[in-house]
Amino acid sequence: MYGGGFIPDENPKKQTEAVAEDPALLAEFQARIDRGEKIEPHDWMPAMYRKQLIRMIEQHAHSEIIGALPEGTWITRAPGFRRKMALIAKVQDEIGHGHLLYTAAETLGKPREQMINDLLSGKSKYSNVFNYPAVTWADVTVIGFLIDAAAIVNQLANSKGSYGPYCRALERICAEEAFHLKQGHDAFVYLATGTPQQHEMLQAAVNRWYKPIIHFFGPSDKESVHSEQLMRWKVKMASNDDMRNQFLDMYVPKVREVGIDFPDPNLKKDPETGKWNFSDPDWDEFYEVIKGNGPCNAERLAVRKWAEEKGRWVRQALATPYTKSTVPLA
Repeated sequence: MYGGGFIPDENPKKQTEAVAEDPALLAEFQARIDRGEKIEPHDWMPAMYRKQLIRMIEQHAHSEIIGALPEGTWITRAPGFRRKMALIAKVQDEIGHGHLLYTAAETLGKPREQMINDLLSGKSKYSNVFNYPAVTWADVTVIGFLIDAAAIVNQLANSKGSYGPYCRALERICAEEAFHLKQGHDAFVYLATGTPQQHEMLQAAVNRWYKPIIHFFGPSDKESVHSEQLMRWKVKMASNDDMRNQFLDMYVPKVREVGIDFPDPNLKKDPETGKWNFSDPDWDEFYEVIKGNGPCNAERLAVRKWAEEKGRWVRQALATPYTKSTVPLA
């Protein structure tokens, strides 16, 4: 569900540094990209291409794993057996997506253990939206519909990118996310058209999540120091502003048609440009969340650290060669 959106570099200044590469190799590499060929792990690639792909894919993987936590806490509290079963299946899918993406990132040379260690240490980031609490069942519904929808906009675009393993992983993930989106939409419509209390609860959740959703795609493209090159290499297939506009184009009408609205009087589409205008969503808050100072940053990482520690014995057991016991059975 959760990949994509905007995740900043560890040090944006480094992205502007020129990296010496063989001009002939660079030219041939760009020609392959322009012809629509897929780059595979054994192929030559620019150092910056490899670095940015590792950053993107591993942080997408982290987002899948961390993103399962807000919904996971609601499995036992979901209303009714059917909702509980659907949520169990969805959380299981998200964890599977994370490990599929770790596998894709490993093809670029970074071991999974290092990626997980970088997550737990705070060095590697994940999507901003998973550092906010799911206060009510309506919050889970908003995550399942609107957060999933935002992620799918990004994932569908990047599934047409240039790196083969990532594209193939995204194709599989997007197929499963289509079911998740239907589940989220069903729950969203159920609350929106339910009792006045359910409708009010859903509107309150949409109010809470509106700003994180606008943040999800990242600041204006003018602030990105590497998007142009990444788009030439087809690492990134659409700009932050274009993806955000596409999401608003598709989902503002869907939300409004069931009597819910986003809490922004300035959220309007410009008929001349076809672009959506919205109020300043407080980018200072976005950067604070990314830095680790959001409402749930510490809680999310604490849960992952606990899981890593408590699951160590399983990993050790699986890594230990099996030897047949010589002790006779009684």
